[in-house]
This record gives sequence, C-alpha cells and structure tokens, in this order.
Amino acid sequence: MNDTIHYPFEVVPAEGCAVEVASGVLWMRLPLPMKLDHVNIYALDNGAGWTLVDTGFYSKRGVAIWEKLLAGPLQGRPVTQVVVTHHHPDHIGMAGWFQSVHGAELITTRTAWLMARMLRLDEQDVPSDEAIRFYMQGGMAADILEQRRTERPFNFADCVAPMPQGYTRIKEGDQLQIGRRHWDVRIGNGHAPEHATLWSDDGLVLGGDQLIASISPNLGLYPTEPGADPVSDWLEACERLRAYATPDQLVLPGHKLPFTGLPVRLRQLIDNHHGALERLREFLAEPHSAHESFVTLFKREISGGEYGLALVEAMAHCQHLYLAGDVERRLRADGAYLYQMKG
Repeated sequence: MNDTIHYPFEVVPAEGCAVEVASGVLWMRLPLPMKLDHVNIYALDNGAGWTLVDTGFYSKRGVAIWEKLLAGPLQGRPVTQVVVTHHHPDHIGMAGWFQSVHGAELITTRTAWLMARMLRLDEQDVPSDEAIRFYMQGGMAADILEQRRTERPFNFADCVAPMPQGYTRIKEGDQLQIGRRHWDVRIGNGHAPEHATLWSDDGLVLGGDQLIASISPNLGLYPTEPGADPVSDWLEACERLRAYATPDQLVLPGHKLPFTGLPVRLRQLIDNHHGALERLREFLAEPHSAHESFVTLFKREISGGEYGLALVEAMAHCQHLYLAGDVERRLRADGAYLYQMKG
C-alpha cells in the first residue's frame, strides 16, 4: 500500500473563483470568521446545471460571493441541487437560500436536516440552564463560565438561512447519479451524526469533515446529547470506511487541500485518538476534570477562541473512557465531573 499522502492541487481557489479538480467538478472556497478560515465547496456538472456539495455560512458577504460564483465560474447555469454532508453551519448555512431563492433541491441525511432545522429555530439570548450545567460538568474555567452565563451564545440563526420544510433524504447504501457519475453514499459519524460521504465510480471521494488530510476534525460532546460517545462513533466509522479506501482516490474534503492516500490517512485518524486515549488513561491515574486534561490530550495549552472546542472534545474523550468502563466519575463540589481510572 502506498503509505504517503499527496496534494495534487496546492494552489487554492481565490475568492469568487474555482479550480477544476476533475472533469465537471469545480472546487471553490468560502471564508469563515475563525481560525479555520475557510470551507471547501464543490460544484458537480449534472447536465441540467450544477449540484453543489456544501454551501458555507449564510451572511451578506456569503450571498455576495455566491452571486459572483454563479455569474463567473458557474457560468450563469442553474443550481438545481444542494448536497449537504452534515448539519454544521459552515456546510448547511446557505442551503435554505438556495432552496428559497434558486429553487434548488436539498439532499442530505435525515439527522443532518433535523438537527440543522431544529437548531436554526432554537434561538437563545442567554445559555439555557442545561447548557450551563453541562459546561460546569466539564470543569469550564470559572471566568469563562461566568462570562457565558450572561452573553448571547452562538445561534445557528446567526449564520444559517431559514430552512424551508422539505428535503430529499440520503442514507447508507444509497446511490446518487449526478451527471455521468454514480456516487455511493457512505455514512460517517463522530464529528457529526449521520455525516454523508460520497464515493464515485471513477475514484472521487467527497469527504466533508469526515475525511480531511492535515487536521483531525473536532469530536465534541454537546448539551443537545450529553450522553453521547462521539469518540466511539468516530473510531467505528473510520474502521468501516477503510474497507472502501484506495491509495489513488482523489479525496475532496470540507477543509484544507484535496489529497490522495486515503488508507494511510484513515489509519492516522484512528491512531490519533487511540494515542490520545492512552495518554488520558495515564493522566487519570489521579482524578481530573475534562478541562484539566487539555495539555495531555492536545499537547499544548489552550486559550481564546479554541477553548470551547477543546473543552467539548476533552469531555468526549473522558466520557468515552467512562462509558467503556475504564474510569469512574464523581461530581466535585463546584459541579465538575472528576474522572479516575478504576482500581
């Protein structure tokens, strides 16, 4: 097996422009206002027009960029379909706009649609009591917790367009025909529930955030499902998808660069979390909260805008060991769970 990862396209598309990565497949980028400052978007020629894969945030700037893309590299041809890999706002944010303004068909998994539409409608001015209790259980730093109690939390409504009722469901084992290509639907999990990946009959893989070469997607635990085990879901999905991976497939990911070498990348993604769990087991010889495990898990201090994502990922890893029966937990006086290896 080829044990290297290659990046065939190292020049990224400029804003409002596109790069053709395969016959009838355009790669575009939309900006994100965070450290991971972009999301990759793909347009597939379907004969009648274009099928988009993911959409970027909904904002005035996002609409302006899309209007430039539609008039430019998409040549004024209609967007007839939008495939959304998962429910996160950088991927589904503009989907409702394409439905409402352009009459596009939305194609996604049931969980992605339900989660996105629910969260789009669930607008809050301050965090819920459940959310505050959840972050207390993770051992959130006292100053950050106090700030969060009163500030407006992130809402999907901030960057996701209103979503009309109605979508087309895809699920594991389905096939989509888009233009001359047939795409097999294979479902991932862990980063987002029921995350769709698409595998073409000529060696293309639309990986979303399930299959990225140079970063490991966040595996977070959230107040919406506090008893979940995203680490277990992630490891299962990576192992299952390995059966379909070949070294020469061109993977078109949701972030960073397109790449080949998927088998080795899946192995890396699996090993990365097994290594983190092993370090965490050693650290939890003494009782600690999820917040206190940052350096052990991430090998560096965490602060600023990365803190929230780091906390929910640390909580997910601690919970994985708890649900596996490796550790026990108890509530500290301040409401934080302390985890410790059994025996």
